[in-house]
Amino acid sequence: MREINVQEVEKTVYDLFQSACCEIGEDVLHLLRERQKTEESPFGREVLRQLIENDELAAARHMPICQDTGMAVIFMEVGQDVHFTGGDVNAAIEEGVRRAYRDGCFRASVLSPLERVNTKDNTPAIVHMRIVPGDKVTLTAAPKGFGSENMSKLWMLTPSQGVEGVKNAIVETVRLAGGNPCPPVVVGVGIGGTAEVAMLMAKHSLTRECGTPSDDPMLAEMERELLERINSLGIGPQGLGGRTTALAVHIEQMPTHIAGLPVAVNMQCHAARHKTATI
Repeated sequence: MREINVQEVEKTVYDLFQSACCEIGEDVLHLLRERQKTEESPFGREVLRQLIENDELAAARHMPICQDTGMAVIFMEVGQDVHFTGGDVNAAIEEGVRRAYRDGCFRASVLSPLERVNTKDNTPAIVHMRIVPGDKVTLTAAPKGFGSENMSKLWMLTPSQGVEGVKNAIVETVRLAGGNPCPPVVVGVGIGGTAEVAMLMAKHSLTRECGTPSDDPMLAEMERELLERINSLGIGPQGLGGRTTALAVHIEQMPTHIAGLPVAVNMQCHAARHKTATI
């Protein structure tokens, strides 16, 4: 049994969000630069140039990549041989988020859904915790803005709609979203499970290194085909036209019920922010 003080969890959460809100990953920057070279639309090329410049300045000055610093989403893998000491680990996570958003002067965007009263510190965080073998804790911070989150969609297809129905649903989600999710987007997809698990897989897929294909050859081929179809829609960077509507499509799947075919699409804007650390 390995003991981990919750203060270490709090500090890790703090550091991850301080970094994630200001520093875009090299994986995303690489794809933006590559797409700028190949984009046919003059407007599209200029938008991509501005996005790259914005990302570079944000990192250099430690300023938010976007004014929407999102809801604090955390994927947490906890080794079954870990014992947390020193207090409530959930409270430690919330305090890490609270301090990171306060010290970074990041926008407090979280409020009660019906009364619309702001919590003033961007808490509560959205925490997805999973028990895994071992004695380590891995935390992934993924600030999620709502321009893209609002364009996400769950499709409860019938099995008879098959693979083509799945592909059509994904492309249609992007088409209907248009320029609203601030393209170029990363399209996260979850197929199978139940309604809520499909949505969780779609969100989790966005934490993969951007553009890295699935380990499953069938899914990797589907990702490639869908990316091509999506970039043929003509939506383009920031919806101004062009062939760079998406940087990547990431798909996760799991078995589902014989009567169902859930397909979840979680849209991610060009600020595909995620940072990971292991304790």
